[in-house]
Amino acid sequence: MRVMTIASGSSGNCIYVGDDDTHVLIDTGISRKKVEEGLRRLDLSLNDINAILVTHEHSDHISGLGVVERKCEIPLYATWGTIQGIKNTNLGRMPDGIYNTVECDICFSIGSLKIKPIATSHDALCPCGYRVESQDKVFGLVTDLGVYDDYIVDSFAGVNCIVIEANHDIRMLETGPYPYLLKQRILGDRGHLSNESAGHLIDRLLGNQMQEILLGHLSKENNYPDLAYETVRTEIDLSESCYHSKDFKISVAGRDEPSHIIEL
Repeated sequence: MRVMTIASGSSGNCIYVGDDDTHVLIDTGISRKKVEEGLRRLDLSLNDINAILVTHEHSDHISGLGVVERKCEIPLYATWGTIQGIKNTNLGRMPDGIYNTVECDICFSIGSLKIKPIATSHDALCPCGYRVESQDKVFGLVTDLGVYDDYIVDSFAGVNCIVIEANHDIRMLETGPYPYLLKQRILGDRGHLSNESAGHLIDRLLGNQMQEILLGHLSKENNYPDLAYETVRTEIDLSESCYHSKDFKISVAGRDEPSHIIEL
């Protein structure tokens, strides 16, 4: 299994995951040109993509979807609420027959990949993350959630690699230029995870099987990559867990450029 973030941040998101037989994108919140440039690093093109999974209907996750679909007509998988949200946006004409409805906690397959949508707490119609399995390897994506609980921990237990939200530094957000109501939305239970919360969640997911952790969906205005990395690392090292941050590879997914290719 291979994983690569093509873009991950509050301005646009797109992630590749696949194996030798099946290739999928999770979200297309960037231009088709940027998607294609990212895929070339994997020696792939949009013609090789078997499906697009969508986490939710916010523009930073679907803004490039209309252009991609009108060119390639790739099967699209999302919850019923997300599909309704997509249809209510201004993406333009979408091809008939591309939509496939999925349900949270119900597994389905695309080629050689087994996929399970995981419900998240976010201010969208029916948002989700995804757990993707190929043979004995497991990848998880969990971003855009204001709070996590035992359900999230249990749903992503045993993953070998995870892209996890470290959206903001709380102090930067509180003292920054955002309007009060937007700050409250981000800090709320249906907003976004802070660096500290990301560290706490990662600590609960650590195990001998974990190979790599990517911190994603960083805010351009309320975070820095080095700050997110150091905060998460510190939270892990100060916890009562038997694991330490140096035991695993932790990196920050680029906002506007592809990550390295992760081989599981």
